[in-house]
Amino acid sequence: MKKNIKYLSFLLLTVIMISCKKEAFNGLSDVRPAVPVTVTNAIDFRPEPTVSTSISAGGAIQIVLAIPASSGRTIKEITRIAASTTYSLLQNTLSVNTVGGFLNAFPSTPGIFSYLSLPTVAGNLTLTGGYYNLTPIPVNGVSYTFNTSLSQYFTIFPVAKNNLTAKANSELSFRLYFLITLDDNSQIIPEPVRVLVLN
Repeated sequence: MKKNIKYLSFLLLTVIMISCKKEAFNGLSDVRPAVPVTVTNAIDFRPEPTVSTSISAGGAIQIVLAIPASSGRTIKEITRIAASTTYSLLQNTLSVNTVGGFLNAFPSTPGIFSYLSLPTVAGNLTLTGGYYNLTPIPVNGVSYTFNTSLSQYFTIFPVAKNNLTAKANSELSFRLYFLITLDDNSQIIPEPVRVLVLN
């Protein structure tokens, strides 16, 4: 009798499992914004879009962001630009609203400290990334060109243990993240952009 109950329970469970509706799954599927943003001057995807700069040519960095004209939308503004290893600066509102990197001065003490308030000892500290700008940049078009340089990057984000000096054939330690506001006030955070340093 006990054997029959176990058998019937197993059979009932099997019928329930088989009868459940399965949703289609594509291992390559992910969440895509309604309006895609592309980096039109990307030289590679490592796996994020990658642009290049050259030390010998002056270190100019240019990133061209674009949305399809057929989307019916325009880029209202570039709301924020951050350099970091994660999206968190664009997703969260920090109480520290300064341009520049934040140093974790005392690893055993939680908190963010502004680099500008510390002595020049960044080479021995860990830089956690920070804002490249806080003032929204008006665009009102389908593309935006961000221009900066290696010297400006290292002025804002000084060399630290985890923000190494630019060397040929290596990437900058931090990726650049953009918070884009469209004309309908929807916001998009596209993939981060890597910068490959050449000769």
